[in-house]
Amino acid sequence: MLPAPETIRRLGGLARGTHLQRMGFTRRSLSRSVARGDIERIRDGVFAAGPIDPQIRLATLHGGALTCASVLQLLKVWVLAPSVVPHVWVGAHRRAHPHDGCSCVSHFSRGRPPLGRASVDVALVHFLRCAGDEAFFAAYESALRLRLLSTAARLRIREMVPASALWLLDLARADADSGLESLLRLRLHLLGIRLDCQVNIPQVGRVDFVIGARLILEVDGKENHNNGATMRHRDLARDAAASALGYETLRFDYAQVVHDWPSVQAAVLAALTRLRDRA
Repeated sequence: MLPAPETIRRLGGLARGTHLQRMGFTRRSLSRSVARGDIERIRDGVFAAGPIDPQIRLATLHGGALTCASVLQLLKVWVLAPSVVPHVWVGAHRRAHPHDGCSCVSHFSRGRPPLGRASVDVALVHFLRCAGDEAFFAAYESALRLRLLSTAARLRIREMVPASALWLLDLARADADSGLESLLRLRLHLLGIRLDCQVNIPQVGRVDFVIGARLILEVDGKENHNNGATMRHRDLARDAAASALGYETLRFDYAQVVHDWPSVQAAVLAALTRLRDRA
């Protein structure tokens, strides 16, 4: 039999005492391993070995599994409003265990939480209930783009979300470059505006969206202009090339889409009116 530390590491770094006892470890031997510092007792009945993500440690201490935005952020999924506190799935009929300095957000959702963190499909469903339709849609498209959702996981999500949210799954695509693109497409869809996504235009390149035949929409995330003048010059050159071909380009940044949507909506509607009048 492997020593307790190696056994726990092979189980993912966390293990319940009951599981370890079924594998042949006694309570006394586990206590001795804790006393020697070979393993750590995070809370009654749960042991750890090796490095554990700090938020997973807090979720375990809280009595559940990391979930919702906390899991999505660990997986680099785009989250509209990043969370700085752990979201913890404690189950529908269990109680949370507040601890020193506790700032955890408890999710009393049905099912039995695993040790560590929830799966990405469960985390997305919890995120829908916690953050709402728009944030869920952007995160779901991000997870699709990152190839984090198998066919089985997507089917599980369909089974878990309420019927009123199924249209979001049907609208979702796997080629959105950012959550901002997802938000813009969703909001314009609700206005009845159809967009062609990720369109290649000769002499211009690939653009985020085209509406009708002549309106280009580009969405620039927070990171897009970190390279300064080089990126700005490239954007201006693309816009000039598009204009020479008869296109009008509207370009929006993170702050506009997230914090000043009415201005974005007004600009798009006005541009569409201008193009219709010209036609």
